[in-house]
Amino acid sequence: MSKLAEEKADVSIEHEENAKFDALPEIGSVERLAAERKLLRKLDMRLLPTIFLIFIMNYIDRNGITTARLKGFQQDLGLSDLQYSVVLSVLFASYCPAQVPSNMILNYITRPSWFIGLCVIAWGLTSALTGVTKGYSGVLACRIFIGLPEAAFYPGAIYLLSRWYTKKELAFRSAVLYSGLLLSNAFAALMAAGILGRMDGKRGIRGWRWLFFIEGTITIVVGFFSIWALPDYPGNTNWIVGDERRLAQARLAEDAGEADQDTENDTPLAGLKMAAKDPLVWTFALMTTSQLLGLSFISFFPTLTQTLGFSTTISLLLAAPPWLLSGVICCLNAWHADKTGERFFHITGWWWAVMVGFIISLSTTSTGARYFSMFLMSFGYVGFALTLVWVSNSIPRPPAKRAAALGIVNGVGNLGNLMGSYVWKGGWGPKYHQSMVVSLCALVLSSMLSLGIRQHLLRKNRKLDADAMQDANENRVKEAAILEGISFEQALERRKGFRYLH
Repeated sequence: MSKLAEEKADVSIEHEENAKFDALPEIGSVERLAAERKLLRKLDMRLLPTIFLIFIMNYIDRNGITTARLKGFQQDLGLSDLQYSVVLSVLFASYCPAQVPSNMILNYITRPSWFIGLCVIAWGLTSALTGVTKGYSGVLACRIFIGLPEAAFYPGAIYLLSRWYTKKELAFRSAVLYSGLLLSNAFAALMAAGILGRMDGKRGIRGWRWLFFIEGTITIVVGFFSIWALPDYPGNTNWIVGDERRLAQARLAEDAGEADQDTENDTPLAGLKMAAKDPLVWTFALMTTSQLLGLSFISFFPTLTQTLGFSTTISLLLAAPPWLLSGVICCLNAWHADKTGERFFHITGWWWAVMVGFIISLSTTSTGARYFSMFLMSFGYVGFALTLVWVSNSIPRPPAKRAAALGIVNGVGNLGNLMGSYVWKGGWGPKYHQSMVVSLCALVLSSMLSLGIRQHLLRKNRKLDADAMQDANENRVKEAAILEGISFEQALERRKGFRYLH
């Protein structure tokens, strides 16, 4: 038996009939590029619109109480300012710790389409039930329970994308996902303006209750649709078969010189231990925490636009344009990040725009200048859209570790949103100068941590220049060789081309 045949016998590849593999078309050849374009087109047409739509509803449901507050939510339920802050922040008490086990489950199961889809249905139902609450305890329970299924989506979606797209394709696709968040702020404001303005009192029901009923129902429908539309993994998605299935797996193997698969020892628990022991993961987590604290104004954006002195409907309409522009810039920024392979400036540079926005708001009472500052503030999320992409690029293998790392970074990082719920308190309004100073300092800290991560990755690349095979896993390199139909030695040579994106 030849050496390559032995390698094929020793290594198990997911599901497909892998007894014989001819070499794939050469990387960069006309045939290879055409096959990849066809695969990407099929993925993009189905996967991207679905996660984009889910993310819109994710943030509409999560932040529904901020728009409902403008039309009597707090008064009707008899909530004090402290109770309202608790209701706003308690979601993160379940949302943050649930992200790590959720991503571990996602890495373990074989049908992420069902897992994510059922979670969408669950949070849509909980959101709709918020509309029937009568007091503090009821809305508090809804907020706690909505955080559990929502925890599955964002880090889970980034992980799912990382199982299909190479590191230089991931930023743009993740930005399409994240632009759903940015546009949700615009759509939520426009939707809320229509519902609160036209539905208040219909059938004897307050407008803010209709807001939760309608938005929750839409989310449930989206959840059922996503079960059908989302892919599973490259080895078992039923609408990716044959040569396309093998190509989907081989592309990721070529991207890092190793197969994007766990070995027998890479269990979800082992992946969690590897992630927990990696200082880079915790640096990313702290950076994300300070970043989200600095950007926590997002939950209070309708309140900020209301301080400009206009009516509720006009305030909600004014909240839309900054997020519409940010959604467009988010995709352009990510496209350029993919083209250049650069991460630091494409993420951190936008936080500096937010700092300028805070400085403008701190320095003037001009309505026009303050509204312009809100555009700059919204641009901060253009950078945040690539944060988990950078984590995925920096911790590519094994998948079990990557899944746990994404859960840790986003789970711990969202503590920044929890803290932000108390930073933007009503007693500091309408100018919110103290809130902006705290947020500005948080973004300075996150910028320093981001710079430290960049320098660390540069050092790792210099070590790879000296020893290109450090940290390589022999079994995953063998699996890559089998998928690509090449020898183990050829796969080792390709592994030498791997470098971290900084």
